[in-house]
Amino acid sequence: MNKIIEKENIENMIYEIRGKQVMLDSDLARLYECKNGTKDINKAVKRNINRFPEDFYFQLTDDETKKLWFHIGTAKIMSRSNPHVFTEQGVAMLASILKTEIAAQISIRIIRAFVYMRKYISYESKDNIIINHENRILKLEESFNKLSKKQNSIIYEGAIYDAYSLLLDILNESKAEIIIIDNYANKDLLDTLKNINKRIIIISKNIDENLIKKYNNQYSNIKFINNNSFHDRYIILDRKTIYVSGMSLKDLGKKYSYMYKMNEEIFINDLIKMVEDIVM
Repeated sequence: MNKIIEKENIENMIYEIRGKQVMLDSDLARLYECKNGTKDINKAVKRNINRFPEDFYFQLTDDETKKLWFHIGTAKIMSRSNPHVFTEQGVAMLASILKTEIAAQISIRIIRAFVYMRKYISYESKDNIIINHENRILKLEESFNKLSKKQNSIIYEGAIYDAYSLLLDILNESKAEIIIIDNYANKDLLDTLKNINKRIIIISKNIDENLIKKYNNQYSNIKFINNNSFHDRYIILDRKTIYVSGMSLKDLGKKYSYMYKMNEEIFINDLIKMVEDIVM
């Protein structure tokens, strides 16, 4: 295992800046064991700059850098220029262009950290930077170590067949019921589900009413519920197992994303209770 990860929790490297959870290029360089530090990372980004829009990667302003110095100390920010940061999507994209085994492995863990930190953070309103909850992070670390590689996947851009195959494998784990929470479910997703002989519930805010009518005229395996209570995308199997998707299921494989199995029992129980209140 990467020695840095043995000493530090990745969650401690995530900060809230401009309303986004981000990681410093210097921290990623250490985690990915880049020989030339941030130079390797930023060169890779420049060669693929069209893949890094501002919601993936940006440079901090002078004011943001000063606030970060105050929060974490100057030791972590030794560059002459203001540091660059990567969002969750940017981390996945970076791993794909670096194309190293350690980048792929570490990125899976980083993405898990981003997702869990959304549930365990509070904000310092003046500086707009994350305050980490140290006690809770220790509990998260225990749950991370229980996850197996088979339960978590980075989905690379263009890997549409692999993404489709992964989705079908997950759906086939269900014995009787599948609940999908996806605010951007559309015809492509329905085409994937139409031949699955199980009870399926789709909770979404954007499904076209005419599409639902046409589908129900021919198929009867899906119950549609119009609801806008959720931000992330979930697949719930038999009200026991939950998978989290980094993007809408209709777009899997079109861009870089991830799919992982939730192992935190508290989250699972709370989410299932919320879903059951909506479904009933």
